Amino acid sequence: MKLKRFLLRYYPPGIILEYEKEGLLKTKSMDLLDLTPECVNELLGEIRRSEPLVTESRADQVKQLILRLQQKQGQKDHLCGFIKSFSVFFVFLKSYVSLFVVFLSRFITGSYDRTCRVWDTASGTDVHTLEGHRNVVYAIAFNNPYGDKIATGSFDKTCKLWCAETGKCFHTFCGHRAEIVCLAFNPQSTLVATGSMDATARLWDVETGEEAATLTGHTAEILSLCFNTVGNQLVTGSFDHTVAIWDVASGRRVHILTGHRGEISNVQFNWDCSLIVTGSMDKTCKLWEAVSGKCVATLVGHTEEVLDVCFDLRGQLIATASADGTAKVFSSTTHQCLVTLQGHDGEISKICFSPQGSRILTAGSDKTARLWDVQSGVCLQVLEGHSDEIFSCVFNYEGDTVITGSKDNTCRIWY
Repeated sequence: MKLKRFLLRYYPPGIILEYEKEGLLKTKSMDLLDLTPECVNELLGEIRRSEPLVTESRADQVKQLILRLQQKQGQKDHLCGFIKSFSVFFVFLKSYVSLFVVFLSRFITGSYDRTCRVWDTASGTDVHTLEGHRNVVYAIAFNNPYGDKIATGSFDKTCKLWCAETGKCFHTFCGHRAEIVCLAFNPQSTLVATGSMDATARLWDVETGEEAATLTGHTAEILSLCFNTVGNQLVTGSFDHTVAIWDVASGRRVHILTGHRGEISNVQFNWDCSLIVTGSMDKTCKLWEAVSGKCVATLVGHTEEVLDVCFDLRGQLIATASADGTAKVFSSTTHQCLVTLQGHDGEISKICFSPQGSRILTAGSDKTARLWDVQSGVCLQVLEGHSDEIFSCVFNYEGDTVITGSKDNTCRIWY
């Protein structure tokens, strides 16, 4: 193996090694989730002992990278006391906006007009229109962190793979017998997973366009799915009240997670692949061990359905959004509710952490999105201007831009 270069990842903090093995260029990630000023030499020593690619001649270079990561995290701590005020910069008045995913300087929207569009975030211009589906484009994704491919899932029962730069369609994945409602790329960008109302999930080979596996076992629609950050497992959540963990290589179901008494609204792995969080229409969230499939905690407190749930990038916090009009932040270690976010007048359908983890963004049926301080639960800003329910919201990579999508057929960019 020959080390080619180091790449920094700020959120969550880590160093990516790019190396050559048997003529192939590969990468591996070193997660540095608990950076403190006094841990540099100790952390460098641990890296040297566990990673043979980091030789003595590379030690000083790695130390400088660790210091740069610490500096970035220090900027986050400094900004925690500063309230950034977001103002709307662009409004897209289109009759098709349904949802979006951001990748660096671009974002994409899927639509009831049967298209997916690629937008430039800085200028607000329409870069590409991806046409070819015969029904609603409901599920979309970039192949982060590469950002050179887009997957679209449609009610026409197909998934399409596109070139993000040219808009060319590489493949059309056919095989589902009902609408595709969720999809995801694996971290290596070699597979696309699709979940369907036909109660199956399927894995598709990005290079060949062939089906790699059909994952069967659920008895009702699959509404959510997620790869872990290693890419060796996939988790699916279903209307049959269960969650399944799958081995990606074999397509075998490893665990069935039972205990919820309602439909599963969302599923997500934490960053180190040790935990899975699930939200349900039974008004609870559950926390599961990924290895054993054991339920380690039930997070309670909401009085109506839990519509969305997510980890922060460090995996230390869990945020929940509910039809009761509140959001909550839980500790993933103590399982206690740390703060309740109150202010929306109506259900909250979407919630996400900023990349730094110090802010939370929520989207509500009251036509507003709201920015919250994670520690205090104080609402820092109400983003107003939409004329109908906001169903989607997201931060950009740096956390200094917000995008909201609404049933009023507009998408707004806030700086």
